[in-house]
Amino acid sequence: MTAPEVHDWQMFIDGAARPATSGATYISTDPYTGADWARVPDGDASDVDAAVTAAQAALDGRWGAMQGTERARLLRRLAELIARDAERLADLESRDNGKLLREMAGQLKALPEWYYFFAGHADKLGGEVIPTGKSNYLCYTQHEPVGVVGAIVPWNSPLLLLAWKAAPALAVGCTLVVKPSDYTPVSTLAFAELVREAGFPPGVFNVVTGQGPAVGQALSSHPGIGKIAFTGSTQVGRQVAIAAARNLNGALLELGGKSAQIVFADADLALAANGVIAGIFAATGQTCIAGSRILVQADVHDELVDRVVERARRIKMGDPRDPATEMGPVSNAAQFDRILSYIASARDDGATVAHGGRAAPDLGGLFVEPTVLTGTRPGMRVVDEEIFGPVAAFMPFTDEAEAVKLANDSDFGLAGAVWTQNVQKAHRVAAKIKAGSVWINAYRTVAPGAPFGGYKSSGLGRENGLATMLEYTETKTVWVELTGVPRDPFTLG
Repeated sequence: MTAPEVHDWQMFIDGAARPATSGATYISTDPYTGADWARVPDGDASDVDAAVTAAQAALDGRWGAMQGTERARLLRRLAELIARDAERLADLESRDNGKLLREMAGQLKALPEWYYFFAGHADKLGGEVIPTGKSNYLCYTQHEPVGVVGAIVPWNSPLLLLAWKAAPALAVGCTLVVKPSDYTPVSTLAFAELVREAGFPPGVFNVVTGQGPAVGQALSSHPGIGKIAFTGSTQVGRQVAIAAARNLNGALLELGGKSAQIVFADADLALAANGVIAGIFAATGQTCIAGSRILVQADVHDELVDRVVERARRIKMGDPRDPATEMGPVSNAAQFDRILSYIASARDDGATVAHGGRAAPDLGGLFVEPTVLTGTRPGMRVVDEEIFGPVAAFMPFTDEAEAVKLANDSDFGLAGAVWTQNVQKAHRVAAKIKAGSVWINAYRTVAPGAPFGGYKSSGLGRENGLATMLEYTETKTVWVELTGVPRDPFTLG
């Protein structure tokens, strides 16, 4: 059998493709086939320096002088190019992270909407006139770009989660240095080619790849960065925030989750079972919003478990590029081992495996069966910690108060869901869940205009929505004295 061709890629700095300064490279592996398929530059702090220098020069040059209307035109052109190349970009992402091609294709076809949305607001970010009670002054505010944004992007949905940072940052006039995950660098490098084709000036968008933590650490701690935007684990997010704080830089953090789906006895159980499947087994559970804690009213607990297990048994696992496949492999070997270790710890803690619980025996590679656990309780690692894999932990509850208490008994607060046909109860419980996103009789949907982020250890700030544009600006207050009459210089005006 002929080995697949390994494609060479370059970093993107100051509008041009280039190798790492050291000349070093590393290999990206297809998680489905296990084959090497891409060779990528292994950058270091010197490459980050070059990218930040280019990004700052762009701010000081033509990009910094652009009006919002021109930035909007470039963003719309970029959206058109994404739509044109959506199938190619989706294939690159599926090959890099092992997720279903049909899911990646759906994401990439929707991706232009983020750039269109923020393009529509690029020329509308105005300040306000402030009433001060001082008749001899005009006071107003204006929003200015925070500068160079360092964007650190995870491996599960690289271009979508990049858009959540890049689209608003570019709309307000920032420049970017992007560090994609070392597991999934290729689609971001291909995207950089579209940024150049769209006509963005050199230095506005830069990509530095690297294996291991060196590039991310250099970017987080770089004094030339105005803000860090990071999506990833809570543990690494804390390190990023500390590094940024040493330079008194801000950090926008979208971190981990351990989201609860609350299913009441009056829910439509067929829809709820479908929602549970969508929340934890779609994307092989490799999503920060995974609905991994399934809280079910005791009266219907066993029936819902049976429904979910019956559907889990029929989930088709296999080639992520096969349209019939419903679950692909885990993205990388480290994550594969992590998921299996959590399932083993659940068994040790007394949980029952109602379905799955092992590596898929007939597929080999990095496949983990969709796993349903019952008999779980708070205090178990499988209940308290983010797994980032297809593992659902079921727990019964008796009444509404207990359901809310269990849902909020977590260090995380990224998302949650309420399943009930009682509209008053739905809104009442949603209001009590301490999470940034709550779905009612649904799960796992996002939109560019809907703010996204978490409470507690799930992050700082919000992505998406108009408010995220302010995350990438500094607010300046301007005072204008109107009379020209001197005042006492030794008193506060």
